[in-house]
Amino acid sequence: MIGISERVQGFTESVIREMTRVVSQLGGVNLAQGMPNFPPPRELLEAAHRAIDGDFHQYAITWGTPGLRTAIADKYRKFYGMDVDPERHVTVCCGSTETMLSTLLAVLNPGEEVIIFEPFYENYGPGCVISSARPVWVPLEPPDFSFDPDRLRRAVSPRTKAIVFNSPNNPSGKVFSRAELQAIAEVCLEHDLLAITDEIYEHIVYDGHGHTPIATLPGMADRTVTISGISKSYSVTGWRVGYAVAPPELSVGIRRAHDFVTVGAPHPLQEAAVTALRFPDAYYVGLREGYQKRRDLLWGYIEAAGFVAWKPSGAYYILTDAAHFMKAAGVDDDYAFAMWLIKECGVATVPGSSFYAHPELGRTKIRFCFPKTDDMLREAGERLQKLRRLI
Repeated sequence: MIGISERVQGFTESVIREMTRVVSQLGGVNLAQGMPNFPPPRELLEAAHRAIDGDFHQYAITWGTPGLRTAIADKYRKFYGMDVDPERHVTVCCGSTETMLSTLLAVLNPGEEVIIFEPFYENYGPGCVISSARPVWVPLEPPDFSFDPDRLRRAVSPRTKAIVFNSPNNPSGKVFSRAELQAIAEVCLEHDLLAITDEIYEHIVYDGHGHTPIATLPGMADRTVTISGISKSYSVTGWRVGYAVAPPELSVGIRRAHDFVTVGAPHPLQEAAVTALRFPDAYYVGLREGYQKRRDLLWGYIEAAGFVAWKPSGAYYILTDAAHFMKAAGVDDDYAFAMWLIKECGVATVPGSSFYAHPELGRTKIRFCFPKTDDMLREAGERLQKLRRLI
């Protein structure tokens, strides 16, 4: 019998997207999938209209339009002091997810290993499998989701090629400190490893925290692939415009992989993205302040409902522990409880185990997202107060 490949037999439907599908069928408030329910900046929409009306309907240069690559380079120079050449260092892809996959395909050989911190965004593991590499996991431990540097060192083997991490982190909201980045950098330098960083939430940080790309640390510029995109910072998750900044020899490989995975990102949306990347500093101040208010609003409801929760320093998710609720509701795991929340409270979340390679570490955890308008967050928060009767 003809069947699917061994490579994808272990894959399942994205749990995040599944929860969105279920809540759309049953009704309720979707705090599962991290996508805003409010419009992008007006200036960005106007730029998109101009691009659609213009002559940008055919293939762009595979690795990105010159204007967008220049805007990306300028932005990294402005915010982080990075010396980025748009011709040699920048590759534009179809969202940061495809950028990560193209990067893994470009740098990994069969049998090599990649160290990934968990909890992690759910695509990293399958990306390694598709690349015929083996993921090796290092835990981020609550309450501050720190890691043990000695455990990181012990995870390195002769087959290790890279360390992958996401800062600010989805789902925990952790922002890696400079000291933690230095610890990762020391391991990379000592063992000749690459750092592959997903920094899609770089501008969404709270409580005075800042974002530091590991590529800016001494010795790391030539061994780091920095991945980001326009989805989160500009509220256009459906546009699928992401990018990698990498040393020239790695960029060549990323561009080759990207070419045969998707050919290129949408040309008119690349043109419009230039406008977003040139927004003034005041835009990013407003972005942070707006999301911090949303975080605090939902946080208050989650605490009042009785969850054990970890307050995020970045990104737009709140990870919680719901063990006591699960016991009271008579459900056995996080997936069953997430379904119970949709049916009984009308609120969609994401089961925590979907962010762990070791599912037992997430069996009592639930993730909420808050890129939503205040009225939607209040509605979800009020619905969650039904849980108080369980405790």
